[in-house]
Amino acid sequence: MKISKEKLIIIITVLIDVIGVGIVIPVLPYFVQSVGASAWVITTMFAVFSLCSFLSAPMLGALSDRFGRRPALIASLASTAVGWFVFAGATNVITLFIGRIIDGMAAGNFSIAQSCMADLSKNQKERTANMGLIGAIFGIGFVIGPVIGALLSHVSMSFPFYFVGVLAGLNTIAAFFFLPESNKDLDKHKKISIHPLAPLKLAWADKPLRSRYFVLFLFGLAFAAQQSVFALYTQDTFNFDVRLTGYLMTFIGIIMIVNQGYLLKHFWLKNFNEKNLEIWLLLLTGFGFFMTSASFLSVFILGILVMTLSQSVLRAVMSSRITGLADPKAKGEVAGIMSALMTLGMIIGPLGIGVIYEFNEHLPFMMSGLFLVIAFLVMFVNRNKIPESRFHHEEVEPIEVL
Repeated sequence: MKISKEKLIIIITVLIDVIGVGIVIPVLPYFVQSVGASAWVITTMFAVFSLCSFLSAPMLGALSDRFGRRPALIASLASTAVGWFVFAGATNVITLFIGRIIDGMAAGNFSIAQSCMADLSKNQKERTANMGLIGAIFGIGFVIGPVIGALLSHVSMSFPFYFVGVLAGLNTIAAFFFLPESNKDLDKHKKISIHPLAPLKLAWADKPLRSRYFVLFLFGLAFAAQQSVFALYTQDTFNFDVRLTGYLMTFIGIIMIVNQGYLLKHFWLKNFNEKNLEIWLLLLTGFGFFMTSASFLSVFILGILVMTLSQSVLRAVMSSRITGLADPKAKGEVAGIMSALMTLGMIIGPLGIGVIYEFNEHLPFMMSGLFLVIAFLVMFVNRNKIPESRFHHEEVEPIEVL
């Protein structure tokens, strides 16, 4: 299927943003350690960013329903630029936290982009493929970004963060001039709630989707625990430096590109139905986490492969199935709920994981695996609670992703 101009612009916007994220992920722990921060401080920094994102993302989603996706995404990109500039200039831990807070207070880039792609989807299958396409772009960013980050870190540990700040600033300007408004169902009378627990109340009130929302939370909890100590783990267990960690992130990105950009359409959705994928990939991802807790590099790499293949498909399927139930005028709000639940996991996970990591560096990965086994059991027990007809009431047309 030929990618429309609107989709292409959204894809480019996401790509630039994700390249920035990919640049800083392998460098961030080393930079933070250079100002004397411990593992607990590093993971707490992840939690503080996620807390700010938790407070802002649902409101941004609701604002995008009322005023449009475009202004919400531009505000989010601008916040990212300012946050990284402050972070890059930090000489103490307090300023590092301030930089992450500024970025987090309008951190809704990814969920708003998902809403844009949902707006432009004609049916359930296209929506799933579009979510996969966004995921593939995420993969491309993680191929390009870590390599750039590793190279830029040779200039100084702070230089990659200045570079990302400039990148986010240019992305903001480009979005202002070129990004179209995808939301054709603006609800100009929509009430905007600023209550931080509003999305959790909405998730709890939706009985048919309650179990899926809980699974999404566990999914976010598992990956937050792993991601916040990932670079520290590769350094302490396998003696990786910034360069090797960057290459590993590139390897993960390549898997995501192939998996979500091609295999999602031509293998996963062709040979399995989404209901089964949603259930069994949770278990497979959990096993991947258990494997990454091993002290043997070969088992760790195999676990990364299993985990990346399964979770990258799982993200697209879960997002598509939940978004598919949303009212056209509430897709942004639903995306905000999903973002809030994932972010809640990213608040809770890192808060305690730094202490646990200092006690035993393998435990965070084992705990993440356990969270996903619990998620699998919840999804399996509730597998028939939502009639499949609610997901497939739209006319399905064959499409091509790449």
